[in-house]
Amino acid sequence: MNIQEIKKRTKNTAPFYFSAKTLKFFGQRLSDFKVKKLNETEYLIHAPSYFDGKLMGKSMQIFNTITNELNSCSFIDADLVK
Repeated sequence: MNIQEIKKRTKNTAPFYFSAKTLKFFGQRLSDFKVKKLNETEYLIHAPSYFDGKLMGKSMQIFNTITNELNSCSFIDADLVK
């Protein structure tokens, strides 16, 4: 699973998450996103997030392959985002 496939599969469930306007606002490119398999049905996606050119944190979501939804993840093991 790669970020292009996740973008394609979330077109209906999260149509604005990967839009050009959203990515530009957060200073991101699709290629900035990393994908890590968590289990058979979930993948963690994450990328640095910027505001006004300054790093403000990370965008992180969990992609569910059954529902094709992105779910927020407030707390995550730091080793997963390396």
